[in-house]
Amino acid sequence: MEFEDEAFVLAARAHGETGAVVELLTARHGKYAAHVAGGASKRMRPFLQAGAPVTARFRARTADQLGSATLEPQGEGPAALFDEPLALAGLAAAAAVAAGALPEREPHPGAYLAFQALAGAFAQPDIWPAVFVRFEAGLLEELGFGLDLSKCAVTGAVDELAFVSPRTGRAVSRQAGEPYRDRLLPLPGFLLSAQAPLQPGDVAAGLALTAHFLEVFIFNPVNRPLPPARLWLVDRLRDAGRLG
Repeated sequence: MEFEDEAFVLAARAHGETGAVVELLTARHGKYAAHVAGGASKRMRPFLQAGAPVTARFRARTADQLGSATLEPQGEGPAALFDEPLALAGLAAAAAVAAGALPEREPHPGAYLAFQALAGAFAQPDIWPAVFVRFEAGLLEELGFGLDLSKCAVTGAVDELAFVSPRTGRAVSRQAGEPYRDRLLPLPGFLLSAQAPLQPGDVAAGLALTAHFLEVFIFNPVNRPLPPARLWLVDRLRDAGRLG
């Protein structure tokens, strides 16, 4: 079994004295783990940071074998964000969420494209937190748990959508949801339209919304919490005053 594909590094851990097991999000083959010879070396370590773009050449004797890979770096990757620690935290969080949510060896090209778009957005500090929320919403959709924000679940109205049912993931209009707002999740307008301006509290609401459904649909069923990197990102955004 052999293939070559574009990929992002999601995680890497030392294996043996000099190697590393690297988890990759590939463009056409999904999430793959592979042994990378020399992956623990000083030369390779910068290219194995979470979010680093690479070309991966994978080889395994059988389909169920771990297999090995050689990686060729593509572009600067995380190094371009060296002076932006908050963006680096966002990149690490996105990689951790993708690594935890995606099944092994199942093609999910939409997830790769969403990660690619988010990676490009980190150069724009004013917008990337909102793009991060869209990335997580897109990941939910790619995995079959997309939010239904097309119309109100109660009345069928398409205007003034302001809440989301925490049970079904369906939108609820302001009028229908107001009496039950304490039981509903706020729906930030930028998830309804890419042209909608960010309002105070939108990023916090968006992160809480996607976190809820990632937990309910992805992580809780396998008895795992949200990745620590995702929790730390919210703390750092809050400390930086970026959740408004």
